[in-house]
Amino acid sequence: MQRVLAKFRDAFPKIKTSYVRLQTGALYSKILAERQAKSFLVDILNLSDMGMVLDFQKREGYVHYVSPETPAYRAEAKSTPEGFWTWGGMGPAGIAYNPNVVAAADAPKNWKDFLDPKWADGVTVKVSNSGLQHVSWFELGKLYGPDYWKKFAELKPRGFDSYVQQYDRLVNQQDKVIHTAQYSGYLEWKAKGAPVAFNVPPDGMPGTPEAWGLVGNGPHPNAARLFLDWFLSLPGQKATEEGLFLHSMRNDAPGPAGGLPISKIKLLLPDDWQAFLKSRTEFQREWDKMTGLR
Repeated sequence: MQRVLAKFRDAFPKIKTSYVRLQTGALYSKILAERQAKSFLVDILNLSDMGMVLDFQKREGYVHYVSPETPAYRAEAKSTPEGFWTWGGMGPAGIAYNPNVVAAADAPKNWKDFLDPKWADGVTVKVSNSGLQHVSWFELGKLYGPDYWKKFAELKPRGFDSYVQQYDRLVNQQDKVIHTAQYSGYLEWKAKGAPVAFNVPPDGMPGTPEAWGLVGNGPHPNAARLFLDWFLSLPGQKATEEGLFLHSMRNDAPGPAGGLPISKIKLLLPDDWQAFLKSRTEFQREWDKMTGLR
């Protein structure tokens, strides 16, 4: 993110930038607590969990602002009505493994391949605060039925807060495979020359939309509008693809280096975000039990 902000400062050197990074659930709890205390410290909010995005919109937390860049985005990537949030990035996920540990012929090719007992004690996932993990649970459960996750739990997967931890452990041969592995993480580690390999499941890739919106009562509303316009523009989206390896939802963006374009990826996304939101309690209970956090 610092690389993205550096590009913005190159274009607008008089504007200072800062950001706070937390796992999505922790970040959302933080901003809700601050707002309840009438402490308005945030200009722009990026959440990667649509349940929380819709909840924040329902709470009237976003400022309504239609950026001039909005027409360049697909309809599903924008709030209804437009102007509350826009998907400023998409993070699809597949299967990652260390080719020095797992031969390509033996690596999981599709999601059901993970149910082989040979992956027991060697697979990692994200913790239940992850919006991406929630989407994966929701979509793969619909695709394969509820027994999929019950069988997957028998592998005793390890849960981590960040994909950085997951890929570090993979490279260091502490684990064999990553389930719901962030494609952006793979592209980043691959660019560094790390021993990582990736399979795109034929049944599709769960994705986490990166929703960006202006926050009500922010301390710097004009600078926030300027940043959002730049971020949603083609230069801003290219900076995101180069710095974060995320895919842009703009129709004219090229895609991150070394990766498939978004048009070539079969995304698994909820078609009913309200149903997705209602499933959060069940997901958290099941996922925390699976990963040993409950």
